[in-house]
Amino acid sequence: MSEVAKKKKKERKFPTAFTVLFIVLIIAAVLTYVIPAGSYDRLQYDSENSQFVRIGSDGEETSLEASQEVLDELNVTVPLENFVRGDIKKPVAIPGSYHKLEQSPQGFFEVARAPIDGIADSIGIIVFVLLLGGCIGVLNTTGTFDAGIAALSRKTKGKEFLMVAIISSLIALGGTTFGMAEETIAFYPILMPIFLASGYDAMVTIAAIYMGSSIGTMFSTTNAFSVVVASNAAGISFKEGMNIRIITLLIGQAISLYYIYRYAKKVKNDPSKSIIAEEMPRIRKQYLENYDPEHTAPFNFRRIGMLVVFMLAFPVMIYGVMNLDWWFEEMSTLFLVVGILLMILSGLGEQKAVNSFLDGAADLVSVALIIGVARAINIILDDGMISDTLLYNASNIISGMNGVLFSTVQMVLFSFLGIFIPSSSGLATLSMPIIAPLADTVSIGRDVVVSAYNFGQGWMAIIAPTGLILATLEMVDVSYNKWIKFILPLMGIILILSVVMLGVQTMI
Repeated sequence: MSEVAKKKKKERKFPTAFTVLFIVLIIAAVLTYVIPAGSYDRLQYDSENSQFVRIGSDGEETSLEASQEVLDELNVTVPLENFVRGDIKKPVAIPGSYHKLEQSPQGFFEVARAPIDGIADSIGIIVFVLLLGGCIGVLNTTGTFDAGIAALSRKTKGKEFLMVAIISSLIALGGTTFGMAEETIAFYPILMPIFLASGYDAMVTIAAIYMGSSIGTMFSTTNAFSVVVASNAAGISFKEGMNIRIITLLIGQAISLYYIYRYAKKVKNDPSKSIIAEEMPRIRKQYLENYDPEHTAPFNFRRIGMLVVFMLAFPVMIYGVMNLDWWFEEMSTLFLVVGILLMILSGLGEQKAVNSFLDGAADLVSVALIIGVARAINIILDDGMISDTLLYNASNIISGMNGVLFSTVQMVLFSFLGIFIPSSSGLATLSMPIIAPLADTVSIGRDVVVSAYNFGQGWMAIIAPTGLILATLEMVDVSYNKWIKFILPLMGIILILSVVMLGVQTMI
C-alpha cells in the first residue's frame, strides 16, 4: 500500500452523531414503505367523567362505561382499579383490535420536516441542556471547577477508582428507583475533568455515568416509568418478581464496575491502551486546558459557595422528580435560578457574567440538536403507522412458546421494539395488555413478561441511536463506533446474565 493510500485510510473517520442519526432517519422512512401499516385501538380512562374512551386508529372516540364488564368484553386484563387510581395514565392497546391500515409512507418532505418537529417535541429537555451549559460556563470562567478538581484530587489520591465506583452506584440507585436517565446529562461536564485529572480517559467517565444509569433502569425495582407502569398494565403488582430484579441489579452493577475497573486500570498504567487514545489530547484540551494542579486558582470562599450552590441543585432536582412530579420544565426552572445565583456570586460583573453563561449554553447547542433529531426518528415511525405492526408480529412469534424459551425470545423482541419505541412507559402501556396475557396460556407468571420487557428495552438502550447515547457521546466528543467497540463485550455478559435470571424467574 502506498504512503498516500495509507494516509487516506488513516484520515477516514467514523461519521458524526448527526450523520448516524440521519442515516437511521432515512432507514426508518424506508421501513414505512416496506412494513405494512396497522394499528391497535386504544382504551383510555377519562377521570373527569369517570368513563372509558375507546380511540380508533382514525382518532374517532367512543365513550364506554367504566366497568369491569367492559374490560372483560374488550379482553383487557388490567384491573379496573388500576385505571381509577391513575396508575394507567396513557392509552393502552386493546387485544384483538389490530387491523391493517392504508400505507402511510414517509417521503422526502416528511423526513426533512421531522427534525424540526423533533426539536419542537423535545423543547423541554433542550432548554434543560442549554441552561445547564450556561451554569457550567459561569463556573469555568471563574476557575471554580479547576480549583475544586485540584482540591478533590489531593483528597482522593490513590483512591481514584473508589470515587468512580461510588458515583456509578449512586446513579444506578437513581436509575432503579426513579428512572434516572436524562437527568445524568448534567453530570458529564462536572465529572469529566475530575476523572481526566485522576488519570482516566473520557470512556471511563461515560461508562461510569451511562452504564450506572443503564444498569439501574434495566433492572428497575421501583421505577414508576418502567417496571411500575408495566406491572400495572399487566394487571399485577410491581412487587412480583422484585426479588429477582434486585439480585440481578446487584450482580449486573458488580459486573459493570469490574469491567470498567479493568479498563480504567489499563488506561491509567498506559494511556496508549485507551480506545480513544487519538482523541484524548483534544478532549483533555477541551476540559483541562487551563488546569494546572500546581497553579490553580485558590479554592476560596467565593468559589466554594458557587460550587455548593451548583451541587445542591442535584439533590433538589432528584427530590423534585421523585416526590413532586417534576419534569424538564421544573428542572429547567431550577437551573435557571441556579445560573442567576452563580452569576451574582461570580464577581465577574454583569456583562462578563451573562456572556459566560451564554457561551456555556452555546457549547451544548449540538447536544440539544441531536436530541431533537433522535426524536425525529420516532416521529417518522409513528406517522408511518408501523410500530403497532411490529408489536402485533412480535406477539404472534411468542404465542405458544413456553418455559425459558418464552422469556428469552420475549427479551429479544422487546430489545428490538425498544429501538422503535424508546419510551419505557410508552412501550409498557402499548405492549403489556397484548403480551402479558400470553404468559397465562403457558402457565408462566406475568412478572416474567414485565422483567423481559425491562431487561430487553434496557439492554438495547445501551447502544440504540434513538436513545440518549448519541447525545451523551456528542457532549464528551467521542464517536459512536468507539463506544460500540468498548461496550459490546460487556453487553454480551449482561445479556447472558439477563437470560439466565429470566430462566430462573420462569422456573420459580
